[in-house]
Amino acid sequence: MSSLALVTGASSGIGAAFAERLAGDGYDLIVVARRRERLEALAASLPTEVRVVTADLSTDEGIDTVAELCASRPLTMLVNNAGVAHYMPMDQLPAAKARELVNVKVTAPTMLTRAALPGMITRGAGTVVNVAGMLAFSGPSAQKAGRAVYAGTLAHSVAMSQTLHAELAGTGVNVHVVCPGVVATEFHEVQGLDLSAVPRMPAEDVVTAALTGIELGETVSAPSVEDYGLLEAVFAADLDAFGAQSPRLASRYRAG
Repeated sequence: MSSLALVTGASSGIGAAFAERLAGDGYDLIVVARRRERLEALAASLPTEVRVVTADLSTDEGIDTVAELCASRPLTMLVNNAGVAHYMPMDQLPAAKARELVNVKVTAPTMLTRAALPGMITRGAGTVVNVAGMLAFSGPSAQKAGRAVYAGTLAHSVAMSQTLHAELAGTGVNVHVVCPGVVATEFHEVQGLDLSAVPRMPAEDVVTAALTGIELGETVSAPSVEDYGLLEAVFAADLDAFGAQSPRLASRYRAG
């Protein structure tokens, strides 16, 4: 049986790069996005069997359509890549855009992963790849105004991936999250941002980092960070803080 991957947000950028790499590696594909013409052009260029699915993952209907595919098809890999940004201060963020962002980056990956897991666990093999970003680690910074909701969705992706990876230990199912920096795609242009003068990583390098990171046993890959020890220090500090809990109120919060 051929390996089968489902890739969301496959009409351009990182999603298209994942589709091209996986097809080159012999995967049959289900490619998902809102722009059918782009998907059909991509499918025609690939050497393996490709099913085109037009779906809007900001809607319940779109999520349910793709979740049904995740549940019913023998996926070897699920790539949760679809994304929107909507960079603006939260008090100015229209409710519809806030909902779209959370649906695409939190609800959709959660529901698609939930749908795919039972089959993967039964087969004893499978990989879920979530595409997040380095803004997941930007919470302590005061310099990223207008990105609170977006950064929060990425941090959710990192925490969910790490926790789920541990939850699935021994099942043969792997969960990985890739956190690129600024990538040379249409993503920022859609937001009206001109980053043409900013050095940007090719989308193909992000895919290489994710797939190589999986081989290296990383749960979180960071394509643009040379010293992985920096991320390991972040994760160790997280665990230190978690492990330092006590039922006793910390002294700094006690009156007097």
